[in-house]
Amino acid sequence: MELLEHTFMQRALIEAILVGGICAFVGVYVVLNGLSFIGAGISHSTFAGVAFGLLLGIDPLWSALIFSTLVALSIGAVSETTHLRHDTSVGIFFAATMALGVLIIGLIKDTYVDVFSYLFGNILALTPSDLWITLGMSIIVAGIIILLFKEFLALSFDREAAAVMGLPVRKLSYLLLVLISFTVVLSVKSVGVVLVSALIVTPAAAAYQLTVSFRRMMMLSLLFGIGSSVSGLLLSYYIDIPSGAGIVLIATLLFFLAWIVSPRRRGGRRSPPAHATRQG
Repeated sequence: MELLEHTFMQRALIEAILVGGICAFVGVYVVLNGLSFIGAGISHSTFAGVAFGLLLGIDPLWSALIFSTLVALSIGAVSETTHLRHDTSVGIFFAATMALGVLIIGLIKDTYVDVFSYLFGNILALTPSDLWITLGMSIIVAGIIILLFKEFLALSFDREAAAVMGLPVRKLSYLLLVLISFTVVLSVKSVGVVLVSALIVTPAAAAYQLTVSFRRMMMLSLLFGIGSSVSGLLLSYYIDIPSGAGIVLIATLLFFLAWIVSPRRRGGRRSPPAHATRQG
């Protein structure tokens, strides 16, 4: 309880719960839709958005939000119009945006830039305004997903069936990419550009090892996401390691523990495709 005597730890704990929860929430749809690599591409494009903000003298969070959203939509558009696989499109944007970010950072010569904090996060250095922004963006992302719960559920399980049902599959796909970019940006200051995609994917992947029920997968993912964020924060405080690294390593440990006890692995069965997962 002595940790809570420090204001910065109070903010960090609230941030860890918010970020761990929303990343795990969105991560379920990322895993079921096979968008894990896209999440990594969007997260790395955020670095270029941050660099633009630093160069132009505006809040890097907002420039990163605009830039990563444009990149997310561009990945979808390129994949759709060129008939390239998503991983090919992501690979192009992944390298190009990171290179652009490095180039822009190199142009900023008169101002000290703490690149390390953007790459790997620093949850202990958050301001009250950072916390309010995280809360607001988390409510927006979670609210949209809850509002369109049935639509995203159908999209995740069987896109062709969703299209036959008359759902706007294309628009839902683009909207999901935008929500991923929002989730990435709100997590950058806590976990960092390099590690945020792992926090989105790993808790959901761990939950996927333990159940074929969508609702149980969602609950387990939230438990793993929030648990790893809070545990990683405490670990970073006590043994003085980067908080983002501690959070991701705890999440990875939980994944391997889930994999070890997974009924699918012990039963010698391959995991069923996403559309085979039951809702209840």
